Amino acid sequence: MIDPLERWAQYGEKPDYAGLLTFAGSPYTQDPAELEGCDVAIVGAPFDDLVSDRPGTRFAPRAIRAAGAPPGPHLEAKVDAFAELRVVDFGDAPVIPADPKRSHAAIEATVSQVLAAGAMPVILGGDHSITRADVRACAAVHGPLGVVHFDTHTDTGEEVFGVKSSHGTFMRELLDEGHVDGRRYVQIGLRGYWPGEAEFAWQAERGITSLFMHEVRDMGITEITRRAIEAVGPGPAFLTVDVDVLDPAFVPGTGTPEPGGMTPGELLLAVRRIATELELVGVDVVEVIPTVVGSADISALVADRIVREALTGMVLRRRAALRDGLASATPRGDPV
Repeated sequence: MIDPLERWAQYGEKPDYAGLLTFAGSPYTQDPAELEGCDVAIVGAPFDDLVSDRPGTRFAPRAIRAAGAPPGPHLEAKVDAFAELRVVDFGDAPVIPADPKRSHAAIEATVSQVLAAGAMPVILGGDHSITRADVRACAAVHGPLGVVHFDTHTDTGEEVFGVKSSHGTFMRELLDEGHVDGRRYVQIGLRGYWPGEAEFAWQAERGITSLFMHEVRDMGITEITRRAIEAVGPGPAFLTVDVDVLDPAFVPGTGTPEPGGMTPGELLLAVRRIATELELVGVDVVEVIPTVVGSADISALVADRIVREALTGMVLRRRAALRDGLASATPRGDPV
């Protein structure tokens, strides 16, 4: 009899289509006590009750997990985040269908459990309204946050179709509630036909930095990322990525696609640099609508890679901090 677990251990990996479905094959737990000592906990938020167009993002956490590949070294950064960080999959928040208020409360409570254990939450959405729950949990621990927000849309509407709480209004809610510092909030990749002058006037009053898609094209992603990092500055920050920031040629599975967006190469580089330079206390990736199975689902696949780039950046930041600490502790003139 062949023990497949023993065989996988022998080769140091398992096929991405086999075994328990967790993010990158990470260990699985739903016991908060087992989060102690972890660096990162993956949380699924299978919720899409507050969309304004196509539903289906409730299926994304499962699809993103299925689209992943076994862990290994990042060929460009020379980092294996899963070898240097203790990452666990904390399962899905216990959402309640057709009950947005209780579902958001469940997501916030689950993220809070991760934070209480000293780990960083990485949340797989879900529609973009889940970010309100994610940021509220992080701000309860760290105070008002800086935010880097990749998106086609600002999500600062006062209402959408007459509804006050939706995936297009949550950022206004977070700012009004004091969970986000507008002067440390940056939007990247804006384009299309919504919102309008009223929303941008409201943003300007709060010092929000808006970087449009034409600026990404004209200045390049390296300069855009530098400006975003400079605007957020030191202090705790949250990274939220709506995959519709990408051109729909790269993400056919999303609810509100808008032509003329970023390439995955631009986005992945930006995410890694932001995670390297900023003090991230939480990350989410949202608005994936699965269309096919496993790694053939290119929308889910890019979401998986967004998370991996963020983890890679975390490792690079940790390494830099360790080097700086060693350098500062070394007497002048002595070799490190």
